Amino acid sequence: MTKKTPAPQNSAATAPESEKLQKVLARSGLGSRREMEGYIDAGLVTVNGRVAQLGDRISPRDQVTFKGRPVPLKAEEDLPRRVIMYSKPEGELVTRKDPEGRRTVFDHLPRLRGERWIAIGRLDINTSGLLLLTNDGELANRLMHPSHQVEREYAVRVMGEVTDDMLKAMQEGVMLEDGLAAFSDIQLVGGEGINTWYHVVIKEGRNREVRRLWESQGVTVSRLKRVRYGSICLDKRTKMGEWIELTQAEVDDLSRLAGLESKTVAEMQASRSAQKNRSSARKPVHAIGRRQR
Repeated sequence: MTKKTPAPQNSAATAPESEKLQKVLARSGLGSRREMEGYIDAGLVTVNGRVAQLGDRISPRDQVTFKGRPVPLKAEEDLPRRVIMYSKPEGELVTRKDPEGRRTVFDHLPRLRGERWIAIGRLDINTSGLLLLTNDGELANRLMHPSHQVEREYAVRVMGEVTDDMLKAMQEGVMLEDGLAAFSDIQLVGGEGINTWYHVVIKEGRNREVRRLWESQGVTVSRLKRVRYGSICLDKRTKMGEWIELTQAEVDDLSRLAGLESKTVAEMQASRSAQKNRSSARKPVHAIGRRQR
């Protein structure tokens, strides 16, 4: 009698779902996905004792270290998505440590346990205004990535004569050293003498892009302040050098803008509770009738 060989199981159904390494590291609060790619490329990440490579995928069973320390991997449903709005003054850097000992925005932020705040885009030392920070690396990556075309609005004070031809050129596109750049909208706000205020909108965040666009027209930016990022506007809730945590509705708006599902604390608690109940269930439980009101 011929012994039948059992049919192979579907590995996709039995193996834990894998994800890109940089995505999991970003979700664990170590930095943005772009920062994680740099760390992987520099050989600072290992997976199961092997130096990781860009393109590696991991599952929850893998052992990952970052700079020699174990990384507690977090499932997507286990990470509360938090976002804070910081009103950045001029003179502060958007970096964690400065060799010259200058002030950084991270000096003023609330502490996180086992995570860290990730800046959603940067502002240079001479630019003030709205800075969003999150504990969710995937959210930060999507909101910063040029493919998502998230609007950033700035209030700009320029010195020098501004003509209609100059405004038209900056909206049609100017070739800078790192490629074509343009404002998607320019609105005159007002001003006196040679100083004029405008509000401008860009859809990507290249280094000093707003300043360089104006400088390409022979005028100088004397003041620059970010007043909006996506659906979030800088408002009176935050004074200069202070932060507030965004409401759940505001976080949900940003999540939708980034193409992510909203993720409330209550939903995550329910998900964890359901998972725990499934794993600990041993005997069938009789249903209890719902009390009528």
